[in-house]
Amino acid sequence: MFNQKNILVLAILLSWSRLGFSQADKEILFTSEAFIEQIRLYHPIAKQANIQVKIAAAELLSARGGFDPFMNVDANRKTFDGKNYYNYSNPELKIPTAIGVDVKTGIENNGGNFLNPEITTGRTSYLGLDIPLAKGLMMDKRRAVLQQAKIFRSQSEQERLVVLNDLLFNAYTDYWQWAGAFQLYSVYSKFVDVANNRLRLVRIAYDNGDRAAIDTIEAFTQVQNYQLQQSEALLQLNNTKIELSNYLWLPNDNPYQLPLQYAPDTIQFAMNIAPQELEELVEQSAQQNPLIKTYQFKLNSLEVERKLKFQSLLPTVNLNANLLNRDYFVLKGYDAMLLQNNYKWGIQFKLPLFLREGRGEYRKTQLKIKETDLEFARKRWQIENKIRSYYNENILLQQQLQTTQSIYNNYYSLLRNEELKFNQGESSLFLINTRETKVLELLQKQVELRFKYLKSRYAIEWAAGLLR
Repeated sequence: MFNQKNILVLAILLSWSRLGFSQADKEILFTSEAFIEQIRLYHPIAKQANIQVKIAAAELLSARGGFDPFMNVDANRKTFDGKNYYNYSNPELKIPTAIGVDVKTGIENNGGNFLNPEITTGRTSYLGLDIPLAKGLMMDKRRAVLQQAKIFRSQSEQERLVVLNDLLFNAYTDYWQWAGAFQLYSVYSKFVDVANNRLRLVRIAYDNGDRAAIDTIEAFTQVQNYQLQQSEALLQLNNTKIELSNYLWLPNDNPYQLPLQYAPDTIQFAMNIAPQELEELVEQSAQQNPLIKTYQFKLNSLEVERKLKFQSLLPTVNLNANLLNRDYFVLKGYDAMLLQNNYKWGIQFKLPLFLREGRGEYRKTQLKIKETDLEFARKRWQIENKIRSYYNENILLQQQLQTTQSIYNNYYSLLRNEELKFNQGESSLFLINTRETKVLELLQKQVELRFKYLKSRYAIEWAAGLLR
């Protein structure tokens, strides 16, 4: 007999067959790839990280300025009481070089009644070198600043990747949390529809005398229970949308709220993607992790500083040599006689007797290197253990997802069996509701586990420094 009981069971089966995560056609798919691409391009933190790279490039340009040729003009003239005491004119061009030697050339035009006898009268020219023979020969402040600026430029790029790695991990986490809240709300909405449909059919059966009044109360209570859970899921969904909107910015640096019609990628949310082999991830992190590279650049910069501080232990021995000639052509008539007769040279020597300042600065730099080495070793070990921890968590969550899927299949089979028994008059609506609640709890548990699974998957890449 195809009575109201059969209609009720048929309605439940049809509702269950439609149970899923598909949404209305009006919804617009907002994939994680599109979301992350927006962050890379427009998020203020990503832009700030790019600015830091540009600042480092500007610092490098400034450091190169230490090797810019420069012109210096020294001119003096004195006349008093109708007498020409002196007039000096000495424009000079100095060219610093990358090996620490300064090349200089200049011309002089001197005259007057009371000219210093050390100064050559008339027009002369010179070409000379300033050469450090000890301190400053292998390293000086200009070269150290330039080398450290080059290191800082490379380091700033790695620091940009560190910032981006952290930003994208937080973004992925919030995106999949939104996807999970979206899934939960979809599930509860489907169950509300099932419960409302069941309530309607139970009331029809009651009006026809096939069901007791208590069944309508049972069915209505189930509707209320699902509606309460649906409202809580809606609140969670709205809150995750607000959290996700923190990452949404336009090209003109204005933020915007996540549009109501946007829906997450539920297909990718349901996918199981196995991570790389653990040892491959560890090795890849050792080669590519920007945080590790940052420490390497810090050590490189400290090594430059160590070389510079070592110069403080050496005596100052500076040689100044100049080739002189009449008129404004320093190499005019160049021959051996010119070298023997027309030159000026000098040497400067300076040495602190105890070298306490130099020894202190050098020792301090050595300790900085040791300190950074220890921190580097600790950080590498910490990163490797993080990768292993998140990897183990990901494998465990994958197993739990498989287990919950098996449990869900069992609970669903029990629910179907209970419906068949109900159809034969051997069960009750209370038992069907109980079985259905268990199925709902398992679906909720699956959504929570899937969010944790996806978070752990991206946590592995974040710990390895691979999110770009």
